[in-house]
Amino acid sequence: MKKIITLLLASVTGIALAQDGAPAAPYYNGFNFNQSGTALKTALATKITNTHTNNLTYQQLENALKIVDLDPQDATNTNLLLLYGFSSDMCMAVTTNDKDHRRRNKDMDDDGTASPCLWNREHTYPKALGNPDLGTSGPGADAHHVRASDKKRNADRDNDKFFDGSGNSFETGTSWYPGDEWKGDVARMMMYMYLRYGNQCLPKNVGVGATIASDANMPLLFLEWNAEDPVSLYEDKRNTYLGNANNAFGQGNRNPFIDNPYLATLIWGGPVAQDRWGIAGVEDQLLATLKVYPNPAVNNEVNIYSETELDEIQLINLNGQLIQYIHQPKAQSNEYRLSNLPQGFYILKVTADEKTATQKIVVN
Repeated sequence: MKKIITLLLASVTGIALAQDGAPAAPYYNGFNFNQSGTALKTALATKITNTHTNNLTYQQLENALKIVDLDPQDATNTNLLLLYGFSSDMCMAVTTNDKDHRRRNKDMDDDGTASPCLWNREHTYPKALGNPDLGTSGPGADAHHVRASDKKRNADRDNDKFFDGSGNSFETGTSWYPGDEWKGDVARMMMYMYLRYGNQCLPKNVGVGATIASDANMPLLFLEWNAEDPVSLYEDKRNTYLGNANNAFGQGNRNPFIDNPYLATLIWGGPVAQDRWGIAGVEDQLLATLKVYPNPAVNNEVNIYSETELDEIQLINLNGQLIQYIHQPKAQSNEYRLSNLPQGFYILKVTADEKTATQKIVVN
């Protein structure tokens, strides 16, 4: 249901979060989730390190990908999803050489065949960017960050660092955008590698842009991607398989940021991510679904979207003056519209259940 109302400055008047249930049992049994910041980061790092009981060889890693990277929509269990790919077609003929394919037969692995239709192991955290090099064992053979990828597309990415973009995957200079479909996967893998291998796999060494104030090793970029691209069935299935050490190629440990992306918010802050366990407070839920667009305003008008029902809307200028106050706005959907805005900078303050969230509005 959408709520649309028009608010005129001239007259001063009075994405749903997915929740997949409790943390994976019994993996998190006894774990203290009443922590945040560095304490939670350290506790999760200890958890995923101590439960990593099966270290795969490089050959076992390839065999693991033939299982964990299967397309969950493929009932035949034949085709793998290829990281960074986006073309719906699939390479079948030996003369086809389209590196943009999203799927590939699992038997078309890099085993010396002459076919151009090959996939191989893509280290989302490039081996050469590790300090020291990740090699082909330990972190270099950790299936939580290695994905099947088209061989040539893998070569295109090479050791490029991740940077922000939009649309399908592409390269600019020595920077690489993984694509809208894959950016959340990449972010959660980089977070896992940081906790699992510490200084050997610092996120700042593989991501371009500003880092957050509380942790100079964590680029804001990965927190944004984690929030913007929710967990997929594909991520869940591979996480569940790898987390079971009784599976032929299971490692025994899980990626906690797949289980609940909101854990990253609790550790590093930044944009509020998907909360799959329903542990976020009202204030974070309000902020997570609050969107103001377009911003800067177009035609002196902006829209406010909130999945939390708003009790109050306040518009305040930079001098602290209350320009508009709306108490319990009556509307028909989750979208509100502010119109006839004069040029300037404003602070939009919304309140729900005695919790507040703010956004800056620019009117050119």
